[in-house]
Amino acid sequence: MLASSAIEVGSGLAAGIVLGVAGRAGRFCTLAMLEDAFFASDFRRLKSFALAAAIALIATQALDSLGFVDLSQSIYLTSSIGLGGAIIGGLMFGIGMALVGTCSFGTLVRIGGGDLRAIVVYLVLGLSALAAMRGLTGMLRLSLVDPLSIALPEGTSQALDSLLGGAFGRAGRAILVLAIAGALGFWALTDGQLLRARRFLWSGIGVGGAVAFGWFATGWLANDEFDPLRVASLTFVAPLGNSILYVVTFSGSHLDFGIGSVAGVVLGSFAAALSARGFRWEACDDARELKRHMTGALLMGTGGILSLGCTIGQGLTALSTLAITAPLSMLAIACGARLGLEYTMTGEWKPAVRRLFGLPA
Repeated sequence: MLASSAIEVGSGLAAGIVLGVAGRAGRFCTLAMLEDAFFASDFRRLKSFALAAAIALIATQALDSLGFVDLSQSIYLTSSIGLGGAIIGGLMFGIGMALVGTCSFGTLVRIGGGDLRAIVVYLVLGLSALAAMRGLTGMLRLSLVDPLSIALPEGTSQALDSLLGGAFGRAGRAILVLAIAGALGFWALTDGQLLRARRFLWSGIGVGGAVAFGWFATGWLANDEFDPLRVASLTFVAPLGNSILYVVTFSGSHLDFGIGSVAGVVLGSFAAALSARGFRWEACDDARELKRHMTGALLMGTGGILSLGCTIGQGLTALSTLAITAPLSMLAIACGARLGLEYTMTGEWKPAVRRLFGLPA
């Protein structure tokens, strides 16, 4: 019988490979979906993300109901709502990913395709995430998140059904889950655009299933009653930092689901790139481009820790737990991405802010 740690890492690797293939072959990219929606009125990728969210939500809640995972033990269902982290961190992450041209997950996909710029982004992002978790900028996190958090009554978590009072018990929760997932799925599939775009369709299904699998793997498959794991699923900010920490300390750290998923995304993207003969080495054109990538990586690493996740971690994984911070963080990320995209087009922040809010020049 495999040790629970090996199962945990192997499960993370498998889930990451699915995401890596979806990101490379299925073009699953959260910045691209926002850019398509903002500037081209093309919602196919956004619909793929909505489908992934619906699948992750239904499957994860089913696992919780059947006792395979206890979502109340996740980092997302705390007894307070971190508004400061969700909003400020989300804005920082969104601006950062616009400057880089992709999110933290997309950075790993790019590494698998031979992008040397992405390696620099990965290192800066991972180190800034470590600094925000347990280093110098951790003080910034404490000063921003804690004072702007809303403490909840005893026995209440930030799960949406709990905030609504949980008056209807499990039945009410099931109805709420079906209503949210049904609305997301209906919007994603009803006009047939996503059904015709098979690449986006299958990538959405795969990513949503991988998120649910992550909960199953850490909640039941790899769980050891003598050495219990903290239930978790896919997210790509803290695991990037932890993977760097593991490499540089080795004996002072240990492999886990998150580190396995980081390696899996790179491997999945690499395999998909080779299969499509799309692997090629790329690098920055000049110092200005490198500076923009490093600045964006710093914002993503710090902002992602403040908001407790990236577009995958909050947009899909946290959403699957019904955490209220998921839509708040994603809205902040979308606003930050729009501002960052406007900046990349104008080259100045003031015109970008005016265009974002429709203000006169």
